[in-house]
Amino acid sequence: MKVDVILHPAEFRDFAASAHPGTVCVVFDVLRATSTMVTALAHGVSALLPVATLEEAFLLRDRTPGALLGGERHGDRVEGFDLGNSPSEYCQRQGATIVMTTTNGTGAVRACKGADCVLIGALLNLDAVARAVVERGAERLVAVCAGTGPAVALEDVWAAGALLEHFGDSACFEWSDAAACAHALYSQWPDAEAALRNSSNGKALLAKGRAADVEWCASLNRFGVVGELRDGAVQALLKREGARE
Repeated sequence: MKVDVILHPAEFRDFAASAHPGTVCVVFDVLRATSTMVTALAHGVSALLPVATLEEAFLLRDRTPGALLGGERHGDRVEGFDLGNSPSEYCQRQGATIVMTTTNGTGAVRACKGADCVLIGALLNLDAVARAVVERGAERLVAVCAGTGPAVALEDVWAAGALLEHFGDSACFEWSDAAACAHALYSQWPDAEAALRNSSNGKALLAKGRAADVEWCASLNRFGVVGELRDGAVQALLKREGARE
């Protein structure tokens, strides 16, 4: 299996413009969009509908009876939205359908639409995501780092490297240079929370009093649920027995 990483948001446009047969994408926006999606699905949210713009979000909400609006701009809840982008806000929404837009994460998910399979990754479900990739038997794995605005996000690249730790001991895996870079970054940090706290996003959240979000998003393998993009909606793919709740 070929293993690659999209490190930078600038790469999304070219990636989105092409079909990618035989490819599984795993999208990481660790602080906080994909961590929030995984948390929502683990707590019974039925579907998350990712859109790129605020205009799309309001229009889709109006066309989806009973749907809630969730997401952020510049890290804060959007005026008129029901929810922001903190995982804790999504723990009491069992059965809900949520239209979601964030600065980078939902756009990154949408950019992968040409792949055979799009999975939602976080540190919260890293082992479950790795198992799902293996079960798909894909020819190519692409870890997609959502980034922050136009910039690389340390925590997303670290998460991609942590995922690749599952795919490094066999001659069956052919890593790109970008994959090797992500894994090298992962290898330099002592633990997940240290990496997140030292990232620009982590520091920004800590400065806003959102240390609980950083701590939550740094939790490794709290859930066994994996989100999959199907027909424009992120829904639960599987839930493994024995995962911590």
